[in-house]
Amino acid sequence: LFVLGTVSCTLFLAVNGLYSASDDVIELTPTNFNKEVIQSDSLWLVEFYAPWCGHCQRLTPEWKKAATALKGVVKVGAVDADKHQSLGGQYGVRGFPTIKIFGANKNKAEDYQGGRTSDAIVDAALSALRSLVKDRLSGRSGGYSSGKQSRESGGGDKKDVIELTDDSFDKNVINSDDVWMVEFYAPWCGHCKNLEPEWAAAATEVKEQTKGKVKLAAVDATVNQMLASRYGIRGFPTIKIFQKGEDPVDYDGGRTRSDIISRALDLFSDNAPPPELLEIISEDVLKSTCDAHQLCIISVLPHILDTGASGRNSYLDVMLKMAEKYKKKMWGWLWTEAGAQSDLETSLGIGGFGYPAMAAVNARKMKFALLKGSFSEQGINEFLRELSVGRGSTAPVAGGAFPKINSVEPWDGKDGELPVEDDIDLSDVDLDDWDKDEL
Repeated sequence: LFVLGTVSCTLFLAVNGLYSASDDVIELTPTNFNKEVIQSDSLWLVEFYAPWCGHCQRLTPEWKKAATALKGVVKVGAVDADKHQSLGGQYGVRGFPTIKIFGANKNKAEDYQGGRTSDAIVDAALSALRSLVKDRLSGRSGGYSSGKQSRESGGGDKKDVIELTDDSFDKNVINSDDVWMVEFYAPWCGHCKNLEPEWAAAATEVKEQTKGKVKLAAVDATVNQMLASRYGIRGFPTIKIFQKGEDPVDYDGGRTRSDIISRALDLFSDNAPPPELLEIISEDVLKSTCDAHQLCIISVLPHILDTGASGRNSYLDVMLKMAEKYKKKMWGWLWTEAGAQSDLETSLGIGGFGYPAMAAVNARKMKFALLKGSFSEQGINEFLRELSVGRGSTAPVAGGAFPKINSVEPWDGKDGELPVEDDIDLSDVDLDDWDKDEL
């Protein structure tokens, strides 16, 4: 496999493609790729090649032979990635030839690592086809397996992409407190057509995850030329980010659904306040917080008589700083006083090594991890950083579910007071009447 830009391959086919209309290999371009491959229910093997590359030239007769053998069974295509570099870049092509298998989930193409003979290629195609059929038989559709299926299931429906015009743009975008990601497109543009299902699927997920605070929109720049001129649109698609009080900026990230969602969530968290830090005063507080977030961070703080209000507030301040630092993770944050929820402490293995203590709980899997370091900014940051990259040991929540949660009065923000003991009145006791032998 040769890296792009090397000159090791011979250069005698610099301008001509390796395949013609008479071959059974389907020539793919940015204009037809989305319709032919992404929206197809068929299994596809796609070669990304450069006409000048010697390895590609040697593969050509084998690729044609495999395409003929697989005709009507598996689609075999080829992309001149030297000519269509954007399409190659979209799929991470860094050397020639690169072969990708587009199976049930068209948004997650697999790399072909087999031999370069027609026999090896056919064997790999039939193996992938067998897996696809078995998945369908068992009811696994492969998620967003094609543009067509996505639209039918709602995942790729354009219903959550807001169409904007010259007349509606300012009212919706400029005067909005929300963040807008706006795609300027042309209906005839192949790159725009490739982006369309990704943009639509991202719009639905972003709407759900940000509660509508980040919006994805689209402008037909060939019709709404005033907007295109106003924002200097020179190519398609162009994506711009609009935030209230700021000049629009270009989005220069990837064009896949996951890339778009990731950027949208970053924008959301950058503009969002830190999450609330809630005291566990009822079962509803615990369940609603932990069910709504990937992780809920639960701290058990010392009894108020052990720390006083100032000591407790210093612990709460540490938690608030960490909630701000990790707000992009969109975790839930909870605390309780030692002894107030003893069953919860037991289920999380808290209490045996003193307070304060902290556990990170995944309520969907009913697993948790415990803070082993110090309850400080540094100690908690190290703990959460390990969690955020998928490291750290976990254990199942005892019983496989949260225990019963006690309803308690919320902390009033004051120092604790010792319970008042009843005064003993000895005024009516005549000590002279006691038997002196008992003294």
